[in-house]
Amino acid sequence: MSACDEYRLRILSYIDNQIQGRELNDFLAHLENCSNCQAAEKAERSLSQLLWESRPLYSAPPGLRARVAAAVERHAAPVPARGGFYERIARMLQSGWTDPARRVRRLQLLAASLAVVAMLLVFVPNLVRQVHAADYVQMAAATHRSYVGGELPLELHSNSPEEVTAWFNGKVPFPFRLPRAQVTPDNSPAYQLTGARLVKYHGESAALVTYQKQKEEISLLIASADSAVVAGGEEVRSGKLTFHYHTAEGFNVVTWTTHDLSYALVSSVSGSARESCMVCHQSMADRHNNFSPAPK
Repeated sequence: MSACDEYRLRILSYIDNQIQGRELNDFLAHLENCSNCQAAEKAERSLSQLLWESRPLYSAPPGLRARVAAAVERHAAPVPARGGFYERIARMLQSGWTDPARRVRRLQLLAASLAVVAMLLVFVPNLVRQVHAADYVQMAAATHRSYVGGELPLELHSNSPEEVTAWFNGKVPFPFRLPRAQVTPDNSPAYQLTGARLVKYHGESAALVTYQKQKEEISLLIASADSAVVAGGEEVRSGKLTFHYHTAEGFNVVTWTTHDLSYALVSSVSGSARESCMVCHQSMADRHNNFSPAPK
């Protein structure tokens, strides 16, 4: 385990104010000088905030909670603990089947329980997806901030798409091919490619490609769709793609997924969905295909 791995294990304890003294001072000293741990801390803090904001809007009064708990305990008490879940439900219903009033109450309790389960089955996966998508947005924004601030220097300086493609070959766990830059009517690139470097996302290598447009720094984070979830934000359809517009750390972040890859375009300027995919599509003839990976 590396030093960073040990410090990252303390991030949640730090956010919850559970470390202090020498351990806290040691953690803060490392955090001040490690951009990767800073990004991880920001992502965890953002995730905690998102979960906190996703709590129920209203809380049941204590009296109501007590009555519901008592009702559940009263109806569940006569049911033997042995047997599986469905057997216990059947016995609970059968035990009061001859009493119409008890049968109605138990059916109501069962219906309410099933409704809660159904709601959780719908709500929880969507919440988890939104949380993972927010994590990818925060990671992209934090990475861009580190790059712009000089804390994440490029490993390759090049304006050649072919050279960038060759450099990433074998370094990322997905097929990578950077298309030729789109040009304007005066034959100058709309977005000037400046270089690339590797970054980590959820333990996997991801590609960071950088551009300039009228001296504005732009970064494009590319990761496998298996690890990077795209969702939420303001959704805009463009052709076959859905673009998700977010704001994070003062930057505009546009995310989308295509060809099993997830993209996050980060800059200080806003743009249309078409302008977002203009960063990396091949030519005007290919404008509906967007970013195409190498053949598998």
